[in-house]
Amino acid sequence: MDIEVQHVDKSYASRAVLRDFSAVFPAGEATVITGPSGAGKTTLLRLVLGLLHPDAGSVTGTKGRRMAAVFQEDRLCEGLSVRRNLLFVRPDLSADMLREHLTRVGLSGEERTRVRELSGGMRRRVAIVRAMAAAADVVVLDEPLRGLDAATKAEVLRYMAQETAGRTVLLVTHDEEEASVLGARNRIELDRVERTGEQ
Repeated sequence: MDIEVQHVDKSYASRAVLRDFSAVFPAGEATVITGPSGAGKTTLLRLVLGLLHPDAGSVTGTKGRRMAAVFQEDRLCEGLSVRRNLLFVRPDLSADMLREHLTRVGLSGEERTRVRELSGGMRRRVAIVRAMAAAADVVVLDEPLRGLDAATKAEVLRYMAQETAGRTVLLVTHDEEEASVLGARNRIELDRVERTGEQ
């Protein structure tokens, strides 16, 4: 089932972020979302995830869908091990499968390390693995590879492409390579909403 955003308005206080915005995210395909800072890309993802509600309009096609996300912030449980963070979203994940996921992103042997002891790049990879390992129909990715060096980014991108194949993917990125490797054939470009009276 496609996800449809229909004539959505969303404002924060008096600041309009989305105005009469509509888009379709085809089921089982990747869609890249681009636009300048402040155009509403993250807001759009949060509306799809149900973390925000539109002021007007509707978001359909999400009811009953299992969703996973990589946010701009890692949102990990700092005091828990890498293993416990992954099992939090996928309790049936076997030890062998857990190790396999971590090995594929260069985190072999880190399953018992507490998240607070990891570097920023390692935390980012744990957040990505957590979303990829989740039994989700829809995967929402908000600049998922930011902060990774080129070699690590390439390795993780290959992993993500394999794990998201056949899923509905919403990807916010300014990197054309990321969009290409993840097979994003659909593109949505957001513009800043013009505010009345601004100079």
